[in-house]
Amino acid sequence: MNIENRGTVRVENGRYRFNGKFHYAYPNNPIRNEDGKLMGVTNPRDVTHVHMYGGEAPFFEGLGKGKLLGTRCINPDCDANGSIFIPFRIHCPDCLSKNEIVDMTGTAQKGATVHTFMITERTGAFNTLPKPIRFVNVEFEGVPTILMGNLAIGEPKIGMKVVPIFNTVNPTYTILDLSWVPAGTDESELPEGFTFG
Repeated sequence: MNIENRGTVRVENGRYRFNGKFHYAYPNNPIRNEDGKLMGVTNPRDVTHVHMYGGEAPFFEGLGKGKLLGTRCINPDCDANGSIFIPFRIHCPDCLSKNEIVDMTGTAQKGATVHTFMITERTGAFNTLPKPIRFVNVEFEGVPTILMGNLAIGEPKIGMKVVPIFNTVNPTYTILDLSWVPAGTDESELPEGFTFG
């Protein structure tokens, strides 16, 4: 693959500035059946997708630093005033006021609970998690929302106590920097690059 002039993005005066190539096309190859009859062609492409986080950037940066951030409604006139939201929500879903960021790491480390789970071999394109993937829906005491993640070690059970682990060694700045393990897991058992925070 030719990566000459590979696309990059920087922020200058509050604006995204793009430079370089973000799309590379490669020659087509014929697709033939067993008799040699042309059935189609491949259309290989290499595309660099730019995903902008906006107001959610603190959440993803926090994961790489071993922190689980949520948000709280601070509008005194809202019925949801004081409610903490995980996953991170920039605005309150009830009153649309801007929420304040709160650090929920300590709450999660005291023990979150598996609300429900799903084990799967197929999760979509580009998934890098080892299979089978054990998706868990995690609830926190006093939090009205539920966060989906993956259980990195062990077999999930409804009601199981879990604690967060973070990819702090080489963060990707994606949700893959957060996983869960059963409460009481020893640090020596954690996947490579992950810590308790």
